[in-house]
Amino acid sequence: MATDVNEPALAKPRRVMFRFPAENDPAPRTRRLLAMSGYASLLGLAGVGVGVRGLVSSVRGGVPDWYVPVLACCGLLSVALSVAGFLSIHRRRPPWLLLFGAAVPLVAAVGLAVNY
Repeated sequence: MATDVNEPALAKPRRVMFRFPAENDPAPRTRRLLAMSGYASLLGLAGVGVGVRGLVSSVRGGVPDWYVPVLACCGLLSVALSVAGFLSIHRRRPPWLLLFGAAVPLVAAVGLAVNY
């Protein structure tokens, strides 16, 4: 069995923040999973609304050149934070912090969509 020369022989295993659940992981509580899924679905519905409004604004014309890329980046950042929240579901606080953090770029996208 080869060991890495950079790690001490008795090093503690590192806890990984984001990972897919393993077979031996306990299932998350149903209430927690439902609450997270409900909140994420609200974020998704708001994102669809922003996307439709952005599409209408772009087709109608009169929006700046930076409008569509900024909306897309806000949406992608929000989706990435939501995914990270679900990948950290076995932790106590990070899933909720990440899901609430996903609302920040979405609120910015809503503000842009409403103003243009």
